[in-house]
Amino acid sequence: MSISRNSRRDLFTDKRPLFYYITDRGRLSGTSFYACIRRVLKWGVDFIQVREKHLSDRALFEMTQRIVRLADRTDCRILVNGRADIALAAGAHGVHLPSNALPVPEIRSWSPENFLIGVSVHTQGEAERASQEGADYVLLGHVYRTPSKYGYGLPLGLDYLRQLCSGSSIPVFGLGGIKAGRIESVMDSGATGVAGIRLYQNRSDFNDLKKLYNPRQRDASRMT
Repeated sequence: MSISRNSRRDLFTDKRPLFYYITDRGRLSGTSFYACIRRVLKWGVDFIQVREKHLSDRALFEMTQRIVRLADRTDCRILVNGRADIALAAGAHGVHLPSNALPVPEIRSWSPENFLIGVSVHTQGEAERASQEGADYVLLGHVYRTPSKYGYGLPLGLDYLRQLCSGSSIPVFGLGGIKAGRIESVMDSGATGVAGIRLYQNRSDFNDLKKLYNPRQRDASRMT
């Protein structure tokens, strides 16, 4: 059954933070990639973006297909970075577009009604355009200083996140340098949730996250 845009937005209405894991096998140490996927799924992560840019098309398709199977019977939505074609072929729930990717309307014109489309943004103007073009959500980064963004300028900070969230008609996820202890500040700025790599892949960071948040408690923002 087709799902309207309003119904797609229902995915972003939890009273607690939504948790968005972006994969990067190259940064994993001490655990296997699929063990990490299973771990975050068991915990209750809401979204997984498969972002493995150096894989061949076939390898990316097979990886995505396997992750979709692992997420079966969970509420987690699987998205593929930049490759709507592979996302559709592998049975994923959507695509996440870098800021220089195909326009949202182009993908919306040939994808199913229930197909999620997210966009990376760095400015309020980019966020407004994404919303006007029909994106379901945006990732704004980087909010805090993070090693992966050295050389990409200063972090945007919470004030900018708050300004962008206040003017956005679609959900905004904070991205970049977010640790468990910073999530409350990000949410107080108006974000819908938190996206990241280390927060979910790094065992120490993830253990800190688990101590504070339990996604299966749908109405709880933070564990006490």
